[in-house]
Amino acid sequence: MPATPVAIASDHAGVALKGALIEELRALGHEVLDLGTEGPGSVDYPDFGQAMAETIAAGRAARGVIVCGTGIGISIAANRHPKVRAAVCHDATSTRLAREHNDANVLALGARLIGVEVAKECLKTFLETDFAGGERHERRVAKLG
Repeated sequence: MPATPVAIASDHAGVALKGALIEELRALGHEVLDLGTEGPGSVDYPDFGQAMAETIAAGRAARGVIVCGTGIGISIAANRHPKVRAAVCHDATSTRLAREHNDANVLALGARLIGVEVAKECLKTFLETDFAGGERHERRVAKLG
């Protein structure tokens, strides 16, 4: 993992899970860049997906985690930027494949779809798995940007 912090952002639906993941990141020895939101008051998930995209594009973090109710809306917002490859994951297998095959640099999770322990397992897998590389995967990932 690069020396840059891991960025994390959520909307109101994901704020509790975001808090648990921040604790997990710190327990794993990572510096955390918290992009908000801070409480349960209603906010718009595209704003936090955009904040993540800007953070990744600017190089302030090499990897990020975004959370909303399903992970879908916030990932769509983040993926509007060509430097972001956000993958909605539901378990360790989908997370591992997103890293190995797609070089996902942002993990998107749905707080209303998975529990805290599964989310932590996804987080660990996301941080520990390298991009498989190779001509086949590199060619395809290059087309995503």
